[in-house]
Amino acid sequence: MSGNKILVRPILPFKARKAVFEKLEDIADVASMSPEDRERYDNSVKVYRDYLVTMDAAEQKGMKEGAQKAQLQIARNMKAKGIDNQSIAECTDLPLSMIEEL
Repeated sequence: MSGNKILVRPILPFKARKAVFEKLEDIADVASMSPEDRERYDNSVKVYRDYLVTMDAAEQKGMKEGAQKAQLQIARNMKAKGIDNQSIAECTDLPLSMIEEL
């Protein structure tokens, strides 16, 4: 061939096409807002995004706390079986001082 390439565009399923057009419609609606309505809209979007960030941070914190509780329980179980503190610290990634306090 002499470098002629046929570009094939993927055909989106109906649901995806519908979502694209709905998004375009939303953008057009926002662009046609009065300055006051646009400010209220922008503020509501900011509040929503702040909420999402806050919820994500809370979820991450909860997961971290849950993982640490699990590590502590494992350390307690290992200690009850008579495993030395240094080995427990290596296996659980907990500080040796924390294991000694158990």
